[in-house]
Amino acid sequence: MTTEYTTRMGDGQRILMTREQILADLKEGMADAADLGEIPDLSEDELDKLVDIIAMPARMVGVEPGKEVPVTHDIGTIRIDGDQGNSGVGIPSSRLVGVMMHERAFGADTMELGHIDYSYKPVKPVISNEQQTMEVCQQNTIIPLLYGAMPNLGLYYTPDGPFQNPGDLMKAFKIDEARASIEGAAKHATRDITWIMKKMMSSGTDGINFDTVGAAGDGDMYASLHAIEALRKEFPHIYIEAGMAGELTLGLHGDLQYDGKVLAGMWPHQQAPVVAKAGANIFGPVVNTNTSRSAAWNLGRAVTFVKAAVKASSIPCHVNMGMGVGGIPMFETPTIDAVSRASKAMVEVAGVDGI
Repeated sequence: MTTEYTTRMGDGQRILMTREQILADLKEGMADAADLGEIPDLSEDELDKLVDIIAMPARMVGVEPGKEVPVTHDIGTIRIDGDQGNSGVGIPSSRLVGVMMHERAFGADTMELGHIDYSYKPVKPVISNEQQTMEVCQQNTIIPLLYGAMPNLGLYYTPDGPFQNPGDLMKAFKIDEARASIEGAAKHATRDITWIMKKMMSSGTDGINFDTVGAAGDGDMYASLHAIEALRKEFPHIYIEAGMAGELTLGLHGDLQYDGKVLAGMWPHQQAPVVAKAGANIFGPVVNTNTSRSAAWNLGRAVTFVKAAVKASSIPCHVNMGMGVGGIPMFETPTIDAVSRASKAMVEVAGVDGI
């Protein structure tokens, strides 16, 4: 009788697969990443290791002793007091209490303070409140505490911002106007992020997290890189983490460059060097989950992309692992069997420095 192992689909559905089926899907996912990114395949030993990880009988697995890595956090206390539709648990608490819970109960390696809107632009009107909260949290905790949010270039377009929506302009075949709008929004975002962090640094912030860089395309990444550069110049010892929004930088503009390199169309192993060049300390590569394929297919693909990024990066890589990224199913509260296996694979096969 053929042995079948319990695993998952990309949407979290529980399925059964034989060892041969798992290996076949791992190879398919690997081949897709290698073809798109023009990067090396995984070795046969690495594929066998991934099969072993997926087929482990325990519900939750962990890395081998001595291979533990630090964990950095995004969205911070929103996991505690946020609503369940945003991966929170809806427990009424202050952000101070949330930070202390992560430090003293959850054993987090780092923590992050963020505004409930979790984008930089909305922080501007409440900057004094954020400074005060950061100061109080720093007085009551020891854990490294970053300030984080999304660059979110979309908030600079109408109806929320001063610039015309480039999508609307492109539909009207106004390509030059669309590009000019993206460039203007990027300059405003760089200015706002830099200004906000100058204020937060005066309140004792240990660093900054750029969350979901590139979510609004290459203009979003362009703004983030220039903000990183400005902050590194202003604060030589600031800790800067930059996590991407997707595996591929979308070319909404198409011609934006940094360090002589076109940002549109960059894969993780190409994103890492420009993020390091801008002055970040940590790079967070992302690989998106395909919900219609198995967890094995997604994991083979994610590990292939991230392994190449780790090799290309001159700074530590803390891979983004959560709902819908890093080989983890797209589900608001991903199951621990899928999360722990993907995490173990990223550490022991892709060679990441953290999660």
